[in-house]
Amino acid sequence: MLRIGSIELDVPVMQAALSGWSDLPMRRIARRCGAPYALNEVVLDQAVLRKGRHQRRILNVAADDHPVGGQLLGSRPDELADAADAMVRAGYDAVDINFGCPVRKVLGRCRGGFWLSTPAAAIEAVRCVHDAVAGRVPVTVKMRRGMDDSPGSERSFFEILDGALSIGVAAVTVHPRTVRQRYVGPSRWDFLRRVKQHVGGAVVIGSGDLFCAADARRMMEQTGVDGVAIARGCIGNPWIFREIRAVLTGRPIPAPPTVAEQRDIIDEHYRHVIDTYGEERGSRIMRKFGIRYGEYHPLAHEVRKAFVDIRNAGDWQAVMDRWYNPAVEWPPTKRKVAPGDLIAAGAG
Repeated sequence: MLRIGSIELDVPVMQAALSGWSDLPMRRIARRCGAPYALNEVVLDQAVLRKGRHQRRILNVAADDHPVGGQLLGSRPDELADAADAMVRAGYDAVDINFGCPVRKVLGRCRGGFWLSTPAAAIEAVRCVHDAVAGRVPVTVKMRRGMDDSPGSERSFFEILDGALSIGVAAVTVHPRTVRQRYVGPSRWDFLRRVKQHVGGAVVIGSGDLFCAADARRMMEQTGVDGVAIARGCIGNPWIFREIRAVLTGRPIPAPPTVAEQRDIIDEHYRHVIDTYGEERGSRIMRKFGIRYGEYHPLAHEVRKAFVDIRNAGDWQAVMDRWYNPAVEWPPTKRKVAPGDLIAAGAG
């Protein structure tokens, strides 16, 4: 089990906040496949505070979407605090502060990973959010291991880490790449081990290069982190959560999903998307998910291309009827491992 403040998870795994991906439909599918906790895609504090359709969607927490964390991105402690309060009042079960996003336009506006270069301001932001939430839900922080590989950047990381824990955050998620690295180069799991040794009993969640159940187990065994956050590894592969459940509870890993099982999940995901966004917009949104689901099909190259060519709901149905036809004897699917051509999905 894993405890994050008042939130108790029966297995120490969660779906990370994924910009442009981890919306309500994706979170529902992650839970369906075994994720005990999921975070909303990272949102700007100003989007939470500014009235309009986008605000209403962010603050509409579904009854079946619990426990759910809201991850916030911003540049001003007071606005982060106001947005955190609004999310808690809307029904979010935790607030996560993003100090890790490496996207250039985010850094240029003093958000995300930029905070790692200003320890005093970052600690003040944590304090403001923690005070605003006032013990109603746990506050957590997402960090990278620094802006770059310099000793000064590492000192700033630990200054922010210690400050956040002294304020009372319930957990810290650490991605052991630097902001400058983005998603290129090695993810230094040895740094996670150092962080966990440094904080002792405080809850540390590991992130980075987790693309299969064996990765999750290795990270926990090698670093001592208390849990893992699955980011890019669950896009198009929600079955990773049932596999991690099996590995961490001493059971055999389930067989890879058959084409028929894949169709069931994709169809369910599609229905959730259409219910959430409507058919026209939903079909466009679902196309990017289809491309990633296609990586699991025995004929992945052809199926991904078919999803790429989708333009409307009719095209979607044609692809499903052609490539996920239950009457066809498809070759067996292979277990998904870290693909070399994954595109960074925006996870901070």
